[in-house]
Amino acid sequence: MMQRPQKRSLTLKGHRTSVSLEDAFWDAFRDIAQSRNRAVNDLAAEIDAMRGTDCGLASAIRLFVLEQSRHS
Repeated sequence: MMQRPQKRSLTLKGHRTSVSLEDAFWDAFRDIAQSRNRAVNDLAAEIDAMRGTDCGLASAIRLFVLEQSRHS
């Protein structure tokens, strides 16, 4: 079942930005943040800082969620 990504707003370093993520990735990302007692914006900022310039933020979040699911 394919779903179109939904645009979500985040605040990174005081600046508003948006990412387009499918509900399943967004829900998993929120769950990961909650399990770490972190705000979604803080975790997204950490991923943003580590991603480099070759990868968009939405892709970096998807890869992060995938990596976390492999370790659980």
